[in-house]
This record gives sequence, structure tokens and C-alpha cells, in this order.
Amino acid sequence: MNVKQMVGEKAAEYVKEGMTVGLGTGSTAYYLVEALGKRVKEGLKITGVTTSTRTKEQAEALNIPLANLNDVTKIDLTIDGSDEVSENHQGIKGGGGALLFEKLVANASDKVIWIVDDSKMVKTLGAFPLPVEIVSFGYKQLFRLFESNNLHPELRLNESKEIYVTDGGHYIVDLHLGAIENPHEMAIWLDGLTGVVEHGLFLDMVNTVIVGHGNTVEVLDIR
Repeated sequence: MNVKQMVGEKAAEYVKEGMTVGLGTGSTAYYLVEALGKRVKEGLKITGVTTSTRTKEQAEALNIPLANLNDVTKIDLTIDGSDEVSENHQGIKGGGGALLFEKLVANASDKVIWIVDDSKMVKTLGAFPLPVEIVSFGYKQLFRLFESNNLHPELRLNESKEIYVTDGGHYIVDLHLGAIENPHEMAIWLDGLTGVVEHGLFLDMVNTVIVGHGNTVEVLDIR
């Protein structure tokens, strides 16, 4: 069993009968969904709210009952991966392109669990490029603004070298920052830019981080 599968299956243990569960996106969340699919087959009754088309298709194939975010009043628990987690438990997400839907689901949740391997645990955020989801109309204006602020932007492309388009129909610009000394300040600035739909700074949000170290799992309870 690899580390991602190990933490995904550990996180699945937090899902209880009758819960509405936010289902994350990415290579680690994949194993969570697989584990929940097995439990549903064994009789567990839950409702999933997915964060991407990819996760929706996986959950449907496993016969996990799903609901639209519009149709639930709250989500008991969301479990998702993270691209970086700082020592004070702030995060960067969006490497898989689902940051907008992931943040909408997380914000509607009573509790949030991140599942990662220990390579994602860092002292300071920023080595992983910060994804910023932007509208396609006039996107070069924002791109130039990021360039003029020395944020080293790169427009995300898909495997065919065409502009990557999110499930919401937007583009992503990845900012190569190296280090983000004040993520809250950066988040406020990005939130104020017209044309920015969402960014990958997930701040003051996580309750528990499940970290895989080789053959062991560490559970960090944050808040």
C-alpha cells in the first residue's frame, strides 16, 4: 500500500453513518473515494458532494449517492488533499485545477481534513506555485499586472499545450513565488482584483491534517 492510499483510507474512517461528505480532488483524494466506495457497498449510508467532474465520475462509478452543493444546507466533513501545508497549517491547493469548487465545498463544511504525504509539509508556503483562477475575458491584463509585480506568472496549459480550462470555465495562472511570507496579505490583495475568481490560498480552514510518513500515519488536530 502506498502512502497516498494509506492516508486516504485512514481519513475514510472519519466518515460516519448519515454524513454529508465533501469529496476532494487529486491523486490522494482518489484513494479516499475508493475507500468510501467500498464502505458504501458494505452498507454505509452517506451523501457525497464532489469538488470536480473527475471526482463526480469516480464516485458515480462506485455508486456513492451524490448531491449538488446547492441542495445541501451544510456539509458535515470535507476531506481533500493539499499541495502544501505550512508549519502553522495554512495551505496551497489547486494543483489539480479544482480550487474554486474545493473552496466552495470546504467553506460550507463543519470540519475539513487534509490528507497529504510528508513531502507536502513545509515551513513556509510558496515553493509550490500559487494557482489563481481568473476569467478568460481580457486575461492578459491580469497576467501583465502579475508580471509587473514580479510574481512570475505562468498561464497553465493542458497536456495538448492548449490553455487549461477549469470546470467553471476559467483560466489558471500559476504564480512562482518561491516563498509567501504573509499569505493573509497576499490573499486579501488577490481577492480585491477584478477578474480573479479564486486563489489557491486556503487559510485558517483545516481542522485535521493526516500525514503519511513512509509506513506510518500521523494525525495533527489543529482546531
